[in-house]
Amino acid sequence: MSRERPVDLAFLRQEVQLLSAAFRQLTGAFNPESLASQKAELEKTSSQGNFWQSEGHTQVLQGITRLEESLALHQRLAHEIEETETWLHLMDEEDITPLLSDLEEHLALWKKLNREMEETLYLNGPYDFSDAILSVHAGAGGTDAQDWAEMLVRMFLRWAEESRFKAEVVDLSPGEEAGIKSSTILIKGSKAYGLLRNEKGVHRLVRISPFDGNHRRHTSFALVEVIPEIESQVVQINPDDLRIDTFRSSGHGGQNLQKTDSAVRITHFPSGIVVCCQNERSQLQNKATAMKILQSRLAVLAGEEERKKLDELRGEFLTAAWGNQIRSYVLHPYTMVKDHRTGYEVGDAMRVLNGDITPFIWENLRHEKRTQA
Repeated sequence: MSRERPVDLAFLRQEVQLLSAAFRQLTGAFNPESLASQKAELEKTSSQGNFWQSEGHTQVLQGITRLEESLALHQRLAHEIEETETWLHLMDEEDITPLLSDLEEHLALWKKLNREMEETLYLNGPYDFSDAILSVHAGAGGTDAQDWAEMLVRMFLRWAEESRFKAEVVDLSPGEEAGIKSSTILIKGSKAYGLLRNEKGVHRLVRISPFDGNHRRHTSFALVEVIPEIESQVVQINPDDLRIDTFRSSGHGGQNLQKTDSAVRITHFPSGIVVCCQNERSQLQNKATAMKILQSRLAVLAGEEERKKLDELRGEFLTAAWGNQIRSYVLHPYTMVKDHRTGYEVGDAMRVLNGDITPFIWENLRHEKRTQA
């Protein structure tokens, strides 16, 4: 047993070296001096006499809080690194057993803090901490595409559940034979939009169609859109610009069981935006949710500058068909999921379809950071 102790210590030293290198790399990109300067500017703004009457005071206070949390995280991680390296210097290779468990606990905490700092580095956009409004639309592929759209909705709902986000389907348009034509989900929780924003685009499925009596392989497409939910009322909506229609919801037991027109569809004439909500039994609740989604969409459409922001948030409009896919899910003749932007792929397609998309999310965030550098 005594011969194995130096091996354990050598492995831990290697772990510390790798984590130290990762910390230095993150610190360079994190730029704590810049964050401290930004925090000082925001605090200066918050000290002005008319601050509490200004329209954006909530965003300023939120910005100060996030910068404080980021700087505190960096300081805590730096302290943890110093502590761990001190432990290593003090360890006696002849009798390291009593210290190994403590050192391993330090390393586990170090890794956790490193991941949190990495997340803070990647999720620093103006809407990254917002809730997300995610929509899925069936594309080319007929009934298979509608079934595929429903599979994607399930995948995102499972991911939200595993990630401890609250997810609510606020609109769902069923397909004629199977699946769905479209669906909209509200995913609530800090950083929901930041984590999901790179899921926007065309998703492609290759499989033996369950709707083909000849058991042929089919390719189906679905379009995913992701925008942030914006709480602040930055856009005034003229009631005369709206048409509000009510209809019977297809949820809560099926359309035949609906006795009242509780579902709401709002059309905003100037922008052409149409928002539906039918999740709640109350027409008033559905209207309130639909207005909230409309407000979020209009907030990023205000003015030419905000129109450009929306293009960045939603991405270029793509037809949900061949050639535009960001990710392929192959179930036949082999199983694989591949992201065409990063090249990242996994062989267990069913695990991904059951909600394990976090590795793809992180690969895209890292890829995005590298391409911006």
